[in-house]
Amino acid sequence: MATLADVARRAGVSPATASRIISGSTKLVTDELRARVLRAVDELQYVPNAHAQLLARAQRTAVGVIVHDVSDPYFAEITRGLQQVATAHGRLVIICNSYRDPARELEYVELLRAQQVAAIVLAGSGYHDAAFTKALKSKLAAYTRTGGRVSVIGRHELPGDAVMPANEEGGYLAGAELFTTGHRKVGVVAGPRVLTTTTDRLAGLRRAARESGRTLPAKRIAYAGFDRDGGAEATAALLDASPDLTAIVALNDSMAVGALATLRERGIDVPGQVSLIGFDDMSIARDVTPALSTVRLPLTEMGARAMSLALDNTDGPARVEPVEAVLIRRASSQPLTSR
Repeated sequence: MATLADVARRAGVSPATASRIISGSTKLVTDELRARVLRAVDELQYVPNAHAQLLARAQRTAVGVIVHDVSDPYFAEITRGLQQVATAHGRLVIICNSYRDPARELEYVELLRAQQVAAIVLAGSGYHDAAFTKALKSKLAAYTRTGGRVSVIGRHELPGDAVMPANEEGGYLAGAELFTTGHRKVGVVAGPRVLTTTTDRLAGLRRAARESGRTLPAKRIAYAGFDRDGGAEATAALLDASPDLTAIVALNDSMAVGALATLRERGIDVPGQVSLIGFDDMSIARDVTPALSTVRLPLTEMGARAMSLALDNTDGPARVEPVEAVLIRRASSQPLTSR
């Protein structure tokens, strides 16, 4: 394989000159010199080292994105928005899946820092883990001191700009929809306890229960993975513990799809016997039967706003951009009329 030195010898120039011409440097060279170097590149079929070119450029061109799992529809929609903005700015996006493993997130920050990315976007939930949060803050602070920028989606105790979805308010909207229409025995299919997203959405549900003079006891909350199978398992546990439930709130739509499957397997009519509300308004929410009532967050827009913040080099204090939650009523929920 030809090297830069081979190209320089063939063209009769220094390696530094050959490198400037190949990398598209703005430093002026004669047309004849440029033609010689490019002809040598073609004759030798030289392929530049992309990593070396990245390190040599004053302008960092790549951005790193750390998500929990890009195959999850929630993160797929967010990533769509992130990539749309990055592409418009001519940036390469490096996507890292942490699979909700805090240690892996720390490793990815180190790897992205070593790659000298222009910005890092953390698109997953924060964690209730003081040691992890301290370690992550330290690594991100070291990264920003070298000129990198950070933005996050969701509630994190981290440096950088933030896009803040209204998770607590969304939980409240889902709870109020049920508690104010006659439902007393409401179960919750919740995500992992350690995630701030789970905590915030539950807090909203509890607020709605209090305002309606209702309760949300621990036995009616089942924690599981934020995915379809977790939703199915949590729903089975809820029904076993409280077979008289009249409604279930799943804290994301993937879990709601799993809940719907379990209810169908047990011959429970939705919404005739049990109403079901999800969260996020992923595209699948409209396609299941019955169509899923849910709390809508503008996921693609959230990704776009987070990337815009990350690429905006404006100096100043950290910015927080709130994102509104909206209740979407579909066929999977209805007022309680019989009890």
